[in-house]
Amino acid sequence: MGNKNISIIGGGVIGLGIGWQLAKAGASVTIYERDQAGRAASWAAAGMLAPLAEAHTEEPELLNLGCESLSLYPQWVEELATDAGMFIGYRVEGTLIVGLETDDTDQLCHLYEAQQHLGLDVNWLNGREARNIEPALSPRVTTAIHCATDYQVDNRLMVEALQRAYQTCGGVLYENCPIQKIVIENGVATGVQTQNGFHETDVVVLSAGCWSGQIGGLPDAIIPPVRPVKGQMLALQMEEGIDIKAVIRTVRARYPISVYLVPRSDGRLIVGATSEEMGFDTRLTVGGTFELLRGAWEAVPGVYELPILETWAGLRPGSRDNAPILGKTPIENLIYATGHYRNGILLTPITAYEITTLILSGETPETIAPFQLDRFLRE
Repeated sequence: MGNKNISIIGGGVIGLGIGWQLAKAGASVTIYERDQAGRAASWAAAGMLAPLAEAHTEEPELLNLGCESLSLYPQWVEELATDAGMFIGYRVEGTLIVGLETDDTDQLCHLYEAQQHLGLDVNWLNGREARNIEPALSPRVTTAIHCATDYQVDNRLMVEALQRAYQTCGGVLYENCPIQKIVIENGVATGVQTQNGFHETDVVVLSAGCWSGQIGGLPDAIIPPVRPVKGQMLALQMEEGIDIKAVIRTVRARYPISVYLVPRSDGRLIVGATSEEMGFDTRLTVGGTFELLRGAWEAVPGVYELPILETWAGLRPGSRDNAPILGKTPIENLIYATGHYRNGILLTPITAYEITTLILSGETPETIAPFQLDRFLRE
């Protein structure tokens, strides 16, 4: 099976991860990327590996998928380090979800109850206990949930490592090479059409993030229901006195957005993120930046003095139910791996391993079975 010829549309972490695993297994793999590899949602992300912190908003299947993918991370990090010769900033200091007002505490209580009901490994803290873990927190923080096993990774380092590992294993990467259409004959995907002509292939993997629905050649009925959800973000430079170790997330019941602060090993502090249905607009706005800075300052007042290093906006690929679309489609030899929404970095290992298994064996692994496209076709 290893000599299969596979075309992957999209060179973000999902496409690169699948490509790396397939190339490593001996397949002949080509990735077509419309822009630069890994410079869209993968680059814009914060790199949080936080299935527990988001448990209350997610279906049990998605929580299980996230927890399983998180459990694969140590193996993934080690394998990437071996093949790419670099580490990806994997950090295990945990996550604190904090509340500052009575309304926030009510919301935290609901989250904590949901986490307890699901049997998750979380602890309820008062403000003093939270500040013992993270001294930079505001004196106004009265309650917190400690998710000791929600970790983080430096997504930009992971992009670089995946590209390096993929190419080291013999994968071919075409950047600035948009796909005009997927060529389908008699219900079978036979290849892809680019500006340079037709490329025949045994399997086509569609992993183009929020652009997945715009690829030509797909019958209307199976166009993946994926839309862009804009996230504005910024990076600060931590300085003496503000040395945050854990990921900090806020719950703000009466504010437009809750923010998160993600410390990087190089001293950057990532602050995110808005969640806006604005199509493919990636402009930064005064309101978005203001809400991020206000949220960060209220949780960690010391950020007031920190320099701003960078501001940006990314487009998360949200599906109709905000869960990923993984696996076979009604078109033979056409596989989807898209719609990861807020969990692309978290779900990269399990997506890469399971889609590779599916392509090489022809069998859909149980873990990804609930996430096939057919859940939308039945509606």
